[in-house]
Amino acid sequence: MTQAASEKNSRNADAGLATDKADTPRKAGRRIQVRRSGVHGKGVFAILPIASGQRVIEYRGEVITWREALRRHPHDPKDPNHTFYFHIDDKHVIDAKVDGNKARWINHACTPNCEADEVDGRVFIKALVDIQPGEELFYDYGLVIDERYTKKLKKQFECRCGSPHCRGTMLAPKR
Repeated sequence: MTQAASEKNSRNADAGLATDKADTPRKAGRRIQVRRSGVHGKGVFAILPIASGQRVIEYRGEVITWREALRRHPHDPKDPNHTFYFHIDDKHVIDAKVDGNKARWINHACTPNCEADEVDGRVFIKALVDIQPGEELFYDYGLVIDERYTKKLKKQFECRCGSPHCRGTMLAPKR
């Protein structure tokens, strides 16, 4: 890579832009759309074919500390655990409620067609299989909670994906 190309990629990364032409925010915006989901609230759907292995969109938002995330955590009695947080590391989280994009509307599924790929503190949603126009995008949230998994806790993070292999919860399996 030339120094000029390297500097351009560095500037793009600093601006929050993907450096692969196929992954630019403008291109991503033309491949997907947010609309009502049969699984839960809003969802993200392909409007153009998406190839297996292709980055679909970067999960964008304000990068904050976990301490700030806990302070901001919504305490809505109707949906007390709903956030647009994405864990980056032990100290940081992306809050897509602030400066977020379409990625925040991608729903959970136990048998997903996408996965989250963390690269240098940035999170990209990548297709695991070929996705056709009209298909909803899903990734496995794999939520990790330190406390013991009880029926009540699993119910609080209930999964509605409808997959034959549904775990019944968005929580990651305990190891």
